[in-house]
Amino acid sequence: MKIGIPAETRSGETRVAATPETIKKYIAAKHEVVVQSGAGIAASIPDEAYLAVGATIGSAEQALGSELVLKVRAPDSAERALMKSGSVLVGMLNPFDADNTAALAAAGISAFALEAAPRITRAQSLDVLSSQANIAGYKAVMMAANTYGRFMPMLMTAAGTVKAARVLIMGVGVAGLQAIATAKRLGAVIEASDVRPPVKEQVESLGAKFIDVPFITDEEKEIAQGVGGYARPMPADWMRRQAELVHERAKQADIIITTALIPGRKAPILISEETVKAMKPGSVIVDMAVEQGGNCPLSESGKTVTKYGVHIIGEPNLATLVPADASALYARNILDFLKLIINKDAGLEINREDEIVAATLICSGGEVLRK
Repeated sequence: MKIGIPAETRSGETRVAATPETIKKYIAAKHEVVVQSGAGIAASIPDEAYLAVGATIGSAEQALGSELVLKVRAPDSAERALMKSGSVLVGMLNPFDADNTAALAAAGISAFALEAAPRITRAQSLDVLSSQANIAGYKAVMMAANTYGRFMPMLMTAAGTVKAARVLIMGVGVAGLQAIATAKRLGAVIEASDVRPPVKEQVESLGAKFIDVPFITDEEKEIAQGVGGYARPMPADWMRRQAELVHERAKQADIIITTALIPGRKAPILISEETVKAMKPGSVIVDMAVEQGGNCPLSESGKTVTKYGVHIIGEPNLATLVPADASALYARNILDFLKLIINKDAGLEINREDEIVAATLICSGGEVLRK
């Protein structure tokens, strides 16, 4: 089977969907691989590295015209025009983008959105959200440390003692946990907040203090359990109580990193303008949810702004700032996913009875499967 690896065209996208490591395995399995010239340059992978493992370097038309196309982000209209009806597309295609899914279906493409994979044990090795969030959580702390005008760790010097930075992490999924671990390595004092009670043990195991917002009703307790590994929107009264507590903790924080996302919905507001006003001059907010509206209303996508003396970082895709490792992990995710739709004879075999395949297949045969 011919597998195509096109260069990503979206502004700021530095990742690539296959590395020499994974392409070597595709070729060993008797596939033909064509990589668009320059596809891996931003991820520090020159064309020569792909050639060395047996891939062919070609044009965008050759890569996108393959039977199986591997991408990072969804193709735009120009890219779709180069794809063949009946081909298969695998990537992070945003399953909540109905227009994109409809366009892919109209082009006769069978498309798999890897973000839609269920949060089950069998899907862990192909969980693109976790692999990329892990990188993003690390990078968020590094960007915050770079912007913050003081040391992160406590230092005892001849000139006096420097206090450790106080870091508040809001949302303790994969990104939040990595942010805690990274900030801890840098010597910060860390607090963390999340609506899901079970994460308290994970937070404390990493050396952070968990900010607990008590549940008053059974409804709050039930919603707080989340679904499929994700948080659910909490009742208004709980959100009010959390906001009050966060406001007090934020006034003492030097760095706040917000990671709260709800799939398919606008990101919840966690840091209000009033809270920003109350924060210390020179403190830093990294809003990791800015691409979905932001956890702070003052965030601006793609910019670092200073409001009321607080630096607010609104980088929409932090994983792209670590392109080599982000690509390596993403490429391995795809490699593991393809094992579910490619049989031992190196041919496509899409089994819709498989729960991972069924969950990720958003369109096929001209039909939109995810409403």
